[in-house]
Amino acid sequence: MNRIKTIFFFSALAAFLCVGYVLESAMAQDKEIQLPQPKTTSTVSLEQAIAQRRSIRSFASKDLNQEQISQLLWAGQGQTSGAKRAAPSAGSLYPMELYLLTKDGLFHYASDGHKLHVLGTDDLRGALAAATGQSTLKDAAADIVIGGVSARIVPRYGERGMRYLYMEAGHIAENIQLQAVSLGLVSLPVGSFSDSEVQKTLGMPPECKPVYIVAVGFSGSEEQSFSTMETTTMQATTGGRGTVKKSTAATSY
Repeated sequence: MNRIKTIFFFSALAAFLCVGYVLESAMAQDKEIQLPQPKTTSTVSLEQAIAQRRSIRSFASKDLNQEQISQLLWAGQGQTSGAKRAAPSAGSLYPMELYLLTKDGLFHYASDGHKLHVLGTDDLRGALAAATGQSTLKDAAADIVIGGVSARIVPRYGERGMRYLYMEAGHIAENIQLQAVSLGLVSLPVGSFSDSEVQKTLGMPPECKPVYIVAVGFSGSEEQSFSTMETTTMQATTGGRGTVKKSTAATSY
């Protein structure tokens, strides 16, 4: 009899914990974070950002603030004029989705309303690094996973729709990287990974496939960030189009 009671007790406890976990997960997914309004002006010119952009594999242990996260996500998929977005999309079909990983959890970016949906509160950067074989991803302050939903674009364009989807991922990634430079940050684009492993790690819906990843953060090298350099002197002596100081950060290209 006592054995039956013990079994019943632990069964009930397990059920309680399971229900609690499900409810906690549901509550996390229902939570939204309103991001700060993005800025549309900067002291760093487009030409300067293009000249300075490098792929950096060394990140400092420093978090991004909400303003920086807001700018990066807006540059990638934010709305700029009505429902139009920062990156061009074939037929304005917008088949891409952005997922953000930081030490605070996993988030999905909603361009409509410029906000984050909280999908979980666990730090999955290490798991993403393991899933991709790219150890750098666990050190970056933020990993932005660009996912694509082919069902939004293939019905209209057929096989060529996939080409447009991949092009759009490139547009988004470049926007994020140039915005990173403007914010005094560095980035690393990653395209080598197992789709299924990344999808499983993030719990992405079956119809959304990971296409590209951009790691962003502060440089872990001693090289000074471009946005903190004295650009006024360069502009005064060269008319604003002088030679930009070349990055010496490890493994940059």
